[in-house]
Amino acid sequence: MIINYNSMASNALRQLNINSGQQAKSMAKLSSGLRINSASDDAAGLAISEKMKGQIRGLDQASRNAQDGQSMIQTAEGALSQTTDILQRMRELAVQSSNDTNTDQDRTNIQSEMGQLEKEVDRIGTTTQFNTKNLLDGSMGKSVSQAVANVNTSVAFKDAVASTAASSSTLLTSLGDSNGNSLGISVGDKITVNFTVNGTAKSDSITVTSTTTLAGLAAAGSNLNTAGTLAVTSTGTMTETANTAGSAGAIEGLTISVQDSSGNTRAAASNNLSSFTETTGSADKRTDGSATLLIGANGGQTLSVDINDMRASALGVSGLSVSTQSQANTAIKVLDTAIQKVSAERAKLGAFENRLDNTINNLNTSSQNISDAQSRVADVDMAKEMMNQSKSSVLAQAAQAMLAQANQQPQQVLQLLRG
Repeated sequence: MIINYNSMASNALRQLNINSGQQAKSMAKLSSGLRINSASDDAAGLAISEKMKGQIRGLDQASRNAQDGQSMIQTAEGALSQTTDILQRMRELAVQSSNDTNTDQDRTNIQSEMGQLEKEVDRIGTTTQFNTKNLLDGSMGKSVSQAVANVNTSVAFKDAVASTAASSSTLLTSLGDSNGNSLGISVGDKITVNFTVNGTAKSDSITVTSTTTLAGLAAAGSNLNTAGTLAVTSTGTMTETANTAGSAGAIEGLTISVQDSSGNTRAAASNNLSSFTETTGSADKRTDGSATLLIGANGGQTLSVDINDMRASALGVSGLSVSTQSQANTAIKVLDTAIQKVSAERAKLGAFENRLDNTINNLNTSSQNISDAQSRVADVDMAKEMMNQSKSSVLAQAAQAMLAQANQQPQQVLQLLRG
């Protein structure tokens, strides 16, 4: 019988420490709800869990980024909605001014309101901001490495006599519409070309002779010839390309009217010749200012949002005049083009906004799914851990009782000493 080393007590103590340690770990897991409270609990699982946490928090922030982007787009689109209303009012005034029941004083009053509305369009384009970031002044537009000249394109014309596509050498007296029906232009008719450049109204008039061709329209009109280049394509369409690139040189509201020698308007000829639409918009040289939205958990997962210049000068309505009937008629077409530009920009912003809706839904779904996966790695199974804690608690109590019994064992030596 040995008293220096109590093997049973030592073994009971070792088991007590093991069970107490297991009980402490179970209590830590139960109190935190986590299976992994330190790297020693599961080294590989901890690395996986932390990587998933980074993705989850990144996805949640990306969702907020997309929502902020939506708010910015909504701010810009709301401002453009007001710009559209103003342009519609300006067009209404232009239509009013084109009516000859108005006196010169009436048109002066109309012009006064037009001027104030133009200033408001410019103010909206200049001052609309989101978080102090300008939205509509062109600073958020895509880069333009070289200034672009605008191009106005007409419908197709035919040579009514030759029944072929019109060319630059087609006589105006032989000019027909796209179906080959004669436009009825005769020798002695007066053709007037109206347009604006940088808000300044321009006008040219020529009298048709037996030798006047389509090319002669530009050659005879010094203003039109100075502002742009008239060409006739192989399909019979006319193109008027501005000679000066950028918004300052853009040709806006190009209309051509035809009157006979008695001053009566030839409607078919005027309507067809005035059918120009802007097929290439002018653009000034600028660096890229489009907003980059990070819409993913990782770098490079971006969406670029660009907004074009929506100020009066870029829309072609700066300095627009309706002081005469011809200027008012030109202004109507200028405003039609401006309204189309704003509507196209609003449609683009609406498409961005709808895309971000889907982006946000996808980010939230991904965040939820990865959160589920991270939970399976890091969170504790409460029922299972309660079972382990109960087991460890019982074993610890049993070990403690056995330790007490083992400590009583050396007392038996005293019986030998009494003998």
